[in-house]
Amino acid sequence: MDKHIRLEHGSGGVLSRELVEQIIYPALKNAAYPALKDGTDVSCSPSMCMTTDTYVVDPIFFPGGDIGKLAVFGTCNDLAVSGARPQYISLGFIIEEGFPVADLSRVLSSIAEAAGEAGVAVVTGDTKVVGAGKGGGIYINSAGIGEKCFSGDLDPAGLHIGDAVVLSGPVGAHGITVLGAREGLPVGKSLVSDCANLFPLCNELFPFGASLKFLRDATRGGVAAVLNEIVAGLSVGILIRESDIPVSPDVEAAADILGLNALEVANEGVFVAVVSGDAADSAISKLAGHPAGKEASVIGTIVADPAGKVFLETRIGGKRMIDLPRGLLLPRIC
Repeated sequence: MDKHIRLEHGSGGVLSRELVEQIIYPALKNAAYPALKDGTDVSCSPSMCMTTDTYVVDPIFFPGGDIGKLAVFGTCNDLAVSGARPQYISLGFIIEEGFPVADLSRVLSSIAEAAGEAGVAVVTGDTKVVGAGKGGGIYINSAGIGEKCFSGDLDPAGLHIGDAVVLSGPVGAHGITVLGAREGLPVGKSLVSDCANLFPLCNELFPFGASLKFLRDATRGGVAAVLNEIVAGLSVGILIRESDIPVSPDVEAAADILGLNALEVANEGVFVAVVSGDAADSAISKLAGHPAGKEASVIGTIVADPAGKVFLETRIGGKRMIDLPRGLLLPRIC
């Protein structure tokens, strides 16, 4: 097997078979994917959820993760916040000519480890090779299928004044970590991505039933984007409190130096939830009992005015609007 990917590895001939049979399939083979073929039978319940995503992160390896771990957990997290237990994923690899096979093996190992942690099976996939200079090393397209385990309606239309806005953990770590790794910034030396499987945390909230109103993982655009999406077009707004938003000291320092707002920076292991006001304390208690949710916090409230807007109460008592992030945000962070 060559040490670097060649265009011939994507041609469908001998080298294609070698790449798939010797490198890719052995790393991903599992009980639900017992044979290398174009499709795999899966057992589906009557109520399923499906998602798809594409990962182009640069660099592909960063403190706390890599593109493989990100693809698995990112796909699973989209299912989890939709009220589904992740079960199966497919992966499509677009690999640039000249990409080291050793790095591909490293990514595949990370995928297998993340899939095992998340309890999902990789059941099919595809590989294409593009010419040198026409790709970003490796891109990964994914699809995920999960079994619905939350029967409620996670729809912002059902929000009421007094409902509590919950954040599952500290914000901004992933985006600033990737930026620091890409640019070799001194401020990024101590940062680690929060890339994590969110289903266990989401599952802590599913028993709340109708008291759980909304769930969304705060990826591109960060918490600011999610909060604005929640109230867009509604007759209610959101007021959040700066003092209650968890941010690690390292992320806060790096964001200040770089002129970034941690609320607008992508996360890969944090979700925003809205629960009824009388369930807020119990929800935080449940999340805090899990290692990934130990810094969960109620950061705000659904309010009557101004409708469709998000406002931040600052530490000194003033208020300012939190708008949808504008302009080119941090590129290729997922």
